Amino acid sequence: MAASSEVNVNESKRVVPLNTWILISNFKLAYTMLRRPDGTFNRDLNEYLDRKVPANAIPVDGVYSFDVVDRATGLLNRVYLTAGENTPQWGIMEVDKPLSTTEIVPVILFFHGGSFVHSSANSAIYDTFCRRLVTTCKAAVVSVNYRRSPEHRYPCAYDDGWAALKWVHSKSWLKSGEKDSKVHVYLAGDSSGGNIAHHVAVRAAEEGVEVLGNILLHPLFGGEERTESEKKLDGKYFVRIQDRDWYWRAYLPEGEDRDHPACNVFGPRSRSLEGLKLPKSLVVVAGLDLLQDWQSGYVDGLKKFGQDVKLLFLEKATIGFYFLPNNEHFHCLMDEMRSFIES
Repeated sequence: MAASSEVNVNESKRVVPLNTWILISNFKLAYTMLRRPDGTFNRDLNEYLDRKVPANAIPVDGVYSFDVVDRATGLLNRVYLTAGENTPQWGIMEVDKPLSTTEIVPVILFFHGGSFVHSSANSAIYDTFCRRLVTTCKAAVVSVNYRRSPEHRYPCAYDDGWAALKWVHSKSWLKSGEKDSKVHVYLAGDSSGGNIAHHVAVRAAEEGVEVLGNILLHPLFGGEERTESEKKLDGKYFVRIQDRDWYWRAYLPEGEDRDHPACNVFGPRSRSLEGLKLPKSLVVVAGLDLLQDWQSGYVDGLKKFGQDVKLLFLEKATIGFYFLPNNEHFHCLMDEMRSFIES
């Protein structure tokens, strides 16, 4: 067993840039320490190990941020804006002018990853990523600090995502456009955040709330069946099947299996999308992610119901490739996201 693990480590080192390999390997080590066999989670240690950064009212690299608490729900959202759109003032939590009265400024509602358990809106890796989205996509970004499992199981994360979407739509200072001034919302997320984006988009379509696009970065989907990619890539590039199973047990209602509609969105118990018009979707699949078969199946499922979806398959990419701009996949992703939003 030790020899097999050593081979997997050496193989991943050859494929993954060194800085990225160190970053994700450290996450993997920490995550293993935090998960307990009985399904509980060491939240106190997690908060200690997760490097967090405060919001900054003074712009850094042309982007400033501030935290806002939705008084109705207690949900915290971190807002990122380009310096110059509105002038931030100390002690003022909400700006009062629209993003623009001459052009459209997209608003990306972002759900961080972490398998429903780890990270938060103020985690350093996601704070940096959201800043890059502002610059690359010429957008405002609202990062959602949704409740995490196992303390808060299904459907808490989806409920928080829905509350965040309604909150964004309610803010006049996130509107833009010369004639049709409104909030131009796109949903985005990685891993569990991609899963949340899908479920929020479905609810928005059902209830007639406008979402212009959905961007899913190696979204966390699954099912009871073991796919070829799960068997082939198990343990090779940072992730093991048994780890993914642990996270689903922590998130799904107690006693549920992975064919629950939250996990297997086109499975035997999922709702049909017949007659439902979802926003256009960009689905990014990393070719070295063991869940790639589920993600590709998700794209096929959307196409089956006549939805507008584009697949970006990055053959040699692993999970978390977008955390550092040290690989061609990162730059390809940024270009695709910008084009998707501008189209």
